[in-house]
Amino acid sequence: MNIIYIHGLDSDANSTKGILLESCCQQHHADINVYHPDLNSAPAQVFEQLVKLVTELNRKDKTVLIGSSLGGYFSTLVSNHTGCPALLLNPSTQPHVTLQRFSDISVSNKESSDELSHSNVLHTTAGGWEITPADLQWFADHQLVSINYPHKIAVLLKEDDELLNAELSKDFYQTQGATVTVQAGGDHRFTDFGEQLPMVIGTLQCLLST
Repeated sequence: MNIIYIHGLDSDANSTKGILLESCCQQHHADINVYHPDLNSAPAQVFEQLVKLVTELNRKDKTVLIGSSLGGYFSTLVSNHTGCPALLLNPSTQPHVTLQRFSDISVSNKESSDELSHSNVLHTTAGGWEITPADLQWFADHQLVSINYPHKIAVLLKEDDELLNAELSKDFYQTQGATVTVQAGGDHRFTDFGEQLPMVIGTLQCLLST
C-alpha cells in the first residue's frame, strides 16, 4: 500500500504528521510506503503533481491519500479526478474564501497593469509558496461542489478547530455521503495525531477495501 500525505498551507515535506506517519509505518507496517511531497507551488501545479504521483504509484500498488487542512481540499479534488481513496483531517472546503484574508494585505503603490496586479504576492507561506491573486482565482474556479466517490472519503474533524469552521466541513461532506467523524476538543493541527495513528492506518486500509 502507498500513502501520500498532503500537507497544509504553512507546511512542507517535513510536516510533523507526515514524518510521524512514515516513522510509524517503518516500525510497524513494512509493507506500507509513505510519500510526503513538498507542495509549496501554485495550486494548478500542485494538482497536476499529485494526479501524476497517484497515477504512477497506482501502477505498482494501491494508493490512498491523507490530506490536512488545505491538503484535505487537494485530496478531495484528486480523489474526484482519480478515484483514489482519501482520509481528510480538518479539511479546507472553501480556500477561495478563507485565503481571501491575504488580499487585505495591500501594497502602497498598486500597479496600473491588470497582469501585474494578478501576479502580486499577497502572502508567502512558511514553505515558500508565494500566493497571488491568480491562485485565489484558481481556487474560485475549482470549488468543491460535489464528491464523486463518497464511499472512498473519510473525514476526521476536531470540534474546536480554531482556524476552519468544522461545522461547515461536516455539513458538506455528510451531505455528499462521505463518512464524517467529529472528535471533541482538539485543534486545527491535530496535535494528537501520533496517538491516533493505529486508528488512522486502520481507516486507510478500510478505505482501500471499499
